[in-house]
Amino acid sequence: MKKTVALVLGSGAARGNAHIGVIQALEERGYKIVSISGCSIGAIIGGVFAAGKLSEYREWAESLDKVGVLRLLDVSLLNGGYIKGDRFFEKIQSIIGDLNIESLPIDYTSVAVDLLNQKEFWFQRGDLIEAMRASSAIPSIVAPVSVDGQLYVDGGVLNPLPITPSVSAAADYIVAVDLNGPAKCIPDEIETEEPDDKEDDSAWWGSVKKLFNKGQDDSDEDKPKYSSDSWGRLQTINMMFETMQESLTQYKLAGYPPDLLISIPKDISGFYEFWKAKELIDFGYDITLKAIDDLETPAASYYTFPKGYKS
Repeated sequence: MKKTVALVLGSGAARGNAHIGVIQALEERGYKIVSISGCSIGAIIGGVFAAGKLSEYREWAESLDKVGVLRLLDVSLLNGGYIKGDRFFEKIQSIIGDLNIESLPIDYTSVAVDLLNQKEFWFQRGDLIEAMRASSAIPSIVAPVSVDGQLYVDGGVLNPLPITPSVSAAADYIVAVDLNGPAKCIPDEIETEEPDDKEDDSAWWGSVKKLFNKGQDDSDEDKPKYSSDSWGRLQTINMMFETMQESLTQYKLAGYPPDLLISIPKDISGFYEFWKAKELIDFGYDITLKAIDDLETPAASYYTFPKGYKS
């Protein structure tokens, strides 16, 4: 009989593509995922998997280049610079269709924050797309989502690694994937695809680029990824958000330790670099295979991190 897993998928924007590799590795090694709880990108990937459409989503994600990603961001310059996300979720809907959470074949929880009541909220019923959107509305970057008269923002504000909903699944193992692991200053081995000259010269491209980077000088490309000299408004907000999430994650892990923790280094990609999907998926797959080896070894610590990290 297959061992069962309650899978917890954390928040971390583009790094969430690593979740796809994690799921692939678990299934290939004979584990049955019976429950998904997710926050932000974890709620999205988890929802797509629960809907049985992860292969289709992966094919689309790996096809994206830099220009395609920035067009999906759907920046509303007339609405406070918020990313609306309409185009992204229209694509998700075209992949999975119109589904309610209660119709999914496995237990699913999307964790968001009820902004008006200032508390964590679990979506376990209702429209799946709506639950995904509510969980992934990053404050000051993505517009809050209104559901039944309430305003919701990214669940990572209070719980970036939502382990608690997985406990009731009574699975053999709780496996949690943290996308805000210790920075490793990983060399930029993942080649990014530059847009062609026509797209790069457009006013649209320039207005979007300013949101991420202070300047348009090509010399910014030579600066370290974590150098504030090249940060724009969105990058600065995101770094503050990630700092908060890392601290909250450690608190949650102390209170509700999973059977297996898979930690993805936070500097493996920028939060909006969804064009690195294939490399991130492969990274998640490889590290999970190593993690499973630890899980299946007697007296193992059941915690795994990228090579070179020492807890």
